Amino acid sequence: MTKVLLAGATGTLGSYLAKELLAKNFATILIARNTNKLNNINAEIVKAELTKPKTLKGVCENIDIVISSVGITRQKDKLTYMDVDFQANMNLLNEAKKSGVKKFIYISVINGEALKNIKICEAKEKFVAALKNSGLDFQVVRPNGFYTDLIEVLDMAKSGRVYLFGDGSVKLNPIHPKELARFCVENINNNTKELNIGGPEILSLKEIGNIAFEALGKKPKITYIPNGVANFILKIIKTFTSSVFYGPIEFFITAMQLDAIGPKYGNITLKKYFNSL
Repeated sequence: MTKVLLAGATGTLGSYLAKELLAKNFATILIARNTNKLNNINAEIVKAELTKPKTLKGVCENIDIVISSVGITRQKDKLTYMDVDFQANMNLLNEAKKSGVKKFIYISVINGEALKNIKICEAKEKFVAALKNSGLDFQVVRPNGFYTDLIEVLDMAKSGRVYLFGDGSVKLNPIHPKELARFCVENINNNTKELNIGGPEILSLKEIGNIAFEALGKKPKITYIPNGVANFILKIIKTFTSSVFYGPIEFFITAMQLDAIGPKYGNITLKKYFNSL
């Protein structure tokens, strides 16, 4: 039986990955800093902190495959993207190499290489480069945005108005993290080194805004912010704040100006997800 070590199991995607691995009968071990968050999962749990290499000693012994969905969207504990998205994953990779792990799977982001100029993607892509040069068999999964990332659009619609960048024509096919987890596990033995993946529908930002209003039974009210204005605001924010503050804003503003379309996968539509909320 293939033995899998999962890092990031307490996160949005990680929690679905843990359930999917167990459902597919993989011998699964979970790493967690706060093990109390995993009380409802029937798996072996190891208490460790990826930012503290000493706590990882021996965690990869007899492990066949390591999967990491470790990363931060909103930084906390004064940790930077380099501390977590890069260095924490490096600590795990180094331990995997010591223990002779057969394969390391890392969940990054679609368009990551094109977005290396922003802090979160800079850290992720630096780790991807290290993984490719590690000597281990590897796989990088590059998903589109999660439905959970679009809850803010629904919240704006609840308040009566949605604000979008540009003219609302940028297109993406976001995915439910549950279906992304299923895709990752289905492809665990796939020899393809990098896999882009998106949800079942290609939607413009305007369509996403309209779906949010439709879910609420409200008439759409959308204000479009020119990209030049958004970039100017971001420049001011970056001048007077640290990356701990501006990182998520930088990613959101920059990513929402680029089409992001991955191969279609899954059946859960954004409308269905918004309706469920």
